[in-house]
Amino acid sequence: MFRLKLILITLFYTATAFSNTTIFGDEIIGTWLTANKEAKITIFKGGNYFYGKIAWLKIPNKTDGKPKTDEKNPDEKLRSRHILGMLLLKGFEFNEKEKQWINGEIYDPKTGKTYSCKMKLTNSNTLEVRGYVGISLMGKTEVWTRSEMTP
Repeated sequence: MFRLKLILITLFYTATAFSNTTIFGDEIIGTWLTANKEAKITIFKGGNYFYGKIAWLKIPNKTDGKPKTDEKNPDEKLRSRHILGMLLLKGFEFNEKEKQWINGEIYDPKTGKTYSCKMKLTNSNTLEVRGYVGISLMGKTEVWTRSEMTP
């Protein structure tokens, strides 16, 4: 019985290790410099979904020296939360057929608006991030570059 369990566990981990979704889908994980070079976003995986949080800001504080907060958020209760560390990308799934991350959302703290979003690697160091309303044709694409955590 023990031997059968060991064989099944080994087969499971072997199959998981060679899954294209796991290997290619995880290529997005890392830290990315935004197109305007004002922020770095760390993309990570939680379960089967991908998320991104603000890990660095070029200017993290307001002119009074206090940390920037989510002042434009439509939810008044969230307006005091700090921008640095905020979850910006939510709920992306990797689509193996299209080789892109889809069905996610991106939040823009400058406007307080949330958009549908999809992302695609053009190479290992370049990420196209497309935010849109309704259909993808009605949106904007930014190009982010892979970055180290230190500015």
